Formats: sequence, C-alpha cells, structure tokens
Amino acid sequence: MFFPFNTNILHFEGQSGYLEFRKTVIFLAINPEELQQSCKLTNRIGKKYMENFTKAMVGLDLSAMDGVLMKKVAFLSKLLGIEKIYFIHISKNLSLPEEIKDHYPDILAPLDESIKAEILVNIKEHPFPKEIELEVIVGEGNPRDTILRWANIKDVDIMIMGRKNEMEGSGSLAKYMAQKSPCSVLFLTENSEIAVPKKVLIPLDFSEHSNLTFKFAQKLFEETNTEILALHIYEVPTGYYKTGKSYEEFAAIMKGHAKKDYEKFLQKYKHQHFECLFLMDEKENSGKFITRMAQEHQANWIIMGSRGRTSSASVLLGSVAENLVEANNMLPMLIFKKKGENMNLIDAILKI
Repeated sequence: MFFPFNTNILHFEGQSGYLEFRKTVIFLAINPEELQQSCKLTNRIGKKYMENFTKAMVGLDLSAMDGVLMKKVAFLSKLLGIEKIYFIHISKNLSLPEEIKDHYPDILAPLDESIKAEILVNIKEHPFPKEIELEVIVGEGNPRDTILRWANIKDVDIMIMGRKNEMEGSGSLAKYMAQKSPCSVLFLTENSEIAVPKKVLIPLDFSEHSNLTFKFAQKLFEETNTEILALHIYEVPTGYYKTGKSYEEFAAIMKGHAKKDYEKFLQKYKHQHFECLFLMDEKENSGKFITRMAQEHQANWIIMGSRGRTSSASVLLGSVAENLVEANNMLPMLIFKKKGENMNLIDAILKI
C-alpha cells in the first residue's frame, strides 16, 4: 500500500540569490496487514494514555523527512497521550532579497506565511486524530536557541525530532536538544516501522531518572504488552588491584553488586520485575554499545533517562544519552527527562 505526500521546497543561493521551487511526490510503502494490526492496537489504547506528554513540539526542516515524521507522529499521538501538537520550523533568515522581489513580483506572501501554508498542506495529508489540536510556528533566528525558547513559551512536555539515515552532520541539532531541552525528547528514525513498540531496551543506573523511565515502560507494558528489557552497564574501578583480587574476580564482584542494586531499585520504587542485562563497560563508545545491544536482542525502541548517578559504579547517563543520540540513527529513542530540569539554561537563552 502506498501513501503519497507532497513537499514544496524553496531555495535561495548565491550572492544575489536565486529562487527555485521544487515539488516532490514521495510514496511511503506500508504493509497493509501490519498497518491494520497496529491501528487496532492503537485504538485499544484509548484517548489518554501517557499523561506526561500532553503537549508536544515537532521540529521540521522542510525536507522529505517532514512527511515521514508527521506520519509517525500521527500514529503514535494516542500512545503518548498528546492533546496538542506544535509544528515548528525556524529559518536563519526569512527575508527575501530585493533583487528576488524585483524578479518575482508574483511572490506576494511573506516567506514565513508561505512556509506555514506548505506545512499546513503537509499536515492535512496525514491522519492526525481529530481531537488533537494542531498549531504551526514559523520563525527566524538561531534554530537551536529559538526552538528551545518556543518550547519554554509553549510549556511543552515532549520534543519530537526526526533522524535521517545519513549520520554525517545530521546529529548536531539532535545532540543539542538531548542536552538542553527542558523536557523529554523523542527521536523517530527515517526507516523505522510505523508501529507500537514491540520490545524496548532501557539502560538503567538505578537513579530517580531511571525510576521515571521505568514507570513509563511499565505503563507501556500494561497497555500494549510491549516487552521490556533493562540494561545496566557496570565498571571495574581502577584501583581494584589494591584489594588483591584479579580483574576478572573484581568484575564478578561488581556484577553481583549491580544485581543487588537492581533488586533494591525494584523494591524501593515498587516496580514490576523485568529481565535485566548486566554488562561490563569494555570502554567501547557507550552509544554504539547500547545500540548494538538493542539490535542483538531485537529491541525496536530505546528509552533512557537523561542523567543521574547513584552510589553504584555505573556510567553517567548524561554523557551516555548524548553518545546514544550521536550513534543511533536506526531505532526510535526516547530520552526521558524531568520536565524543567534545564530551566536555568532556558532562562538564560530567553534573556538573549
């Protein structure tokens, strides 16, 4: 089954600038049986599932990825409990050069209005639930800081961004949002299937951030029967040799402590028991390691807290989350945050 959508792309280039309109029709191929099965499951979830994410902001770049992203967001909106979606596009410069205006007098509408109209056309081509309120924001300025400013103004609960297949240069904005966003960030990848998560990998360090992430995963399991697989990465301290133990012996001790910490974590927060992998940090890039583990265990989503460190010898999740954003462009990924934890930074940006 093929679903078409259109994109109109406006380009300016050169010292004087030239104008180019390009209209592209792209067809997304979707297996009808998988789509029907996923729709039935989504309908069973109901209108209000995750209260964490009432208001969402979706970042757009006017590329073909926008249509892919909209289709995925439309499908997942009920699952996430979204009631309002802000679609945002920020350009560095929305002014048309005078020379362009002289050569193209038929261009009457300001560029921001033209872009907004095109986004609205794209939105109408996707099956967003009627009860969800949709709004388009087109602005000018530094995309990173301006998007964060609007996220604060609109008090959104989750940022949603697309990840393209090409890794080079595509992860800078994504990494920045993972670092600085005042709320959770969901990255939806270009080639991932449009479906409710079947199996989710959750890296844990047993902190309060891990608790919030685990709560989300538990609700996901209860409502959709999604399989949950936890992952804890432990380290062998550099001074292990002073104990008289070998590296292997101390690694076994640390693994035993990690297992006990997991049980304490479950008891403290009254969580349901899910399978947990206990793997030693082999000094591989943490993002690549987690992505590889997810693929090896056939997980099709990754959910993790943005930061947090306990007394357990675990990897700092703040840096791990950033590495994961850089390394993973294959699997959908939710970086779960305490809303407002970066508000000091946002306040500083708002004063600029």
